[in-house]
Amino acid sequence: MGELLERAVQLSLLKTGQEIPTYKRFLYPQLEKSPSSIIGIYGARGVGKTTLMLQWLKSMPFTINEAIYISCDHPIFVDLDLFGFLEEFYKMGGKVIFIDEIHKVKDFQKHLKSAYDFLKLKIVFSGSSAVRITNPDLVRRFSMYKLPILSLREYIEMLYGIKLESYTLEEIIKNHQIIAESVVKALGDVKILAVFQDYNIHGAYPFYFEDRGLFIDKLQDTVNAVLYYDLAELYNISPEKIHTIKKLLATICVSKPLELSIERLAGITGISKITLYRYLDYLSRGELILHITHEAKRFKSVRKPDKLYLANTNLFHALCLKPDKGSIRETFFASMLNYRHRLHYLDTGDFLVDERYIFEVGGKGKSFSQIKDRENSFLAVDGIEIGLGRKIPLWLFGFLY
Repeated sequence: MGELLERAVQLSLLKTGQEIPTYKRFLYPQLEKSPSSIIGIYGARGVGKTTLMLQWLKSMPFTINEAIYISCDHPIFVDLDLFGFLEEFYKMGGKVIFIDEIHKVKDFQKHLKSAYDFLKLKIVFSGSSAVRITNPDLVRRFSMYKLPILSLREYIEMLYGIKLESYTLEEIIKNHQIIAESVVKALGDVKILAVFQDYNIHGAYPFYFEDRGLFIDKLQDTVNAVLYYDLAELYNISPEKIHTIKKLLATICVSKPLELSIERLAGITGISKITLYRYLDYLSRGELILHITHEAKRFKSVRKPDKLYLANTNLFHALCLKPDKGSIRETFFASMLNYRHRLHYLDTGDFLVDERYIFEVGGKGKSFSQIKDRENSFLAVDGIEIGLGRKIPLWLFGFLY
């Protein structure tokens, strides 16, 4: 174990010596302030979990032997005895360890629990969104943080270096006109609607800034990695079944959200309904789709189809040639609110948010006809810079975090 630790320290030195982005995502200050001895960061592939950990590690006042980074998908960590490694690190004076791709370690939850019980060590780990922490002792004892896709606000900050504020949903509803005017003014000659259009194509993942010309290729590789590595390994899915799941994902891409009843999807893909529900759950856990139920299902079993969206607007451009404009609008809205809010859909209006607010999403010609008699109802409108009354610019929901 001593030789493995020595090699791990060398690899950590190489990794921290690499150039990493300077932009710190909104979650960074929360992580730094966390008093927990064990912290988990989870999220979709490509959202910047590794970068976040390396930024934090490099800011710490420790030596290379006291604070290290390891990635469990590296060949030297195959069949890693994680607790044994952590114990050795602790005995050699280790204080903080950042563990990437922890879901590659078998029974990692048991190892973390033992480390919590016996070692005075700060552990920060990252894992796929598809991993569910099931150990109740761990859930009570450590802090889990989700890192979502880039918001429109973060994308603009990274692209132009312009510092912008985020707002709560309540602030946007109440003061959207003032907020929109302040953003438009801060951007100067940069047109928010043009930036919003670009964001929907390539703004959700930080790796866009690494090589902009290869973004779609890298996004397609990311989708394949989620399917053929994360989901396949975590749920023991054979390659031919993964191919079927990928076909299911492509079908969702080219269809409108409510066109896809379970019966129709089963017919298109040739999958039984029971298997289909399981596959949809896998895709949801892997953050490739958003699965939104009808509001009536909160109270009783109702035969209403679920709305299926791709997890973010960028995925449309990686998975299908001619995405539906309405689907992109609704997907943007859902992807931005899904991080902190509960979403359902209803018969009148597109979304019920936190069982309180009703939103209809559409273009400039969208009217209140469907929701005119509903309390706390609003339009999220594409194609406008600044709204009025209950008509809110759709792009502004990209400023929720």
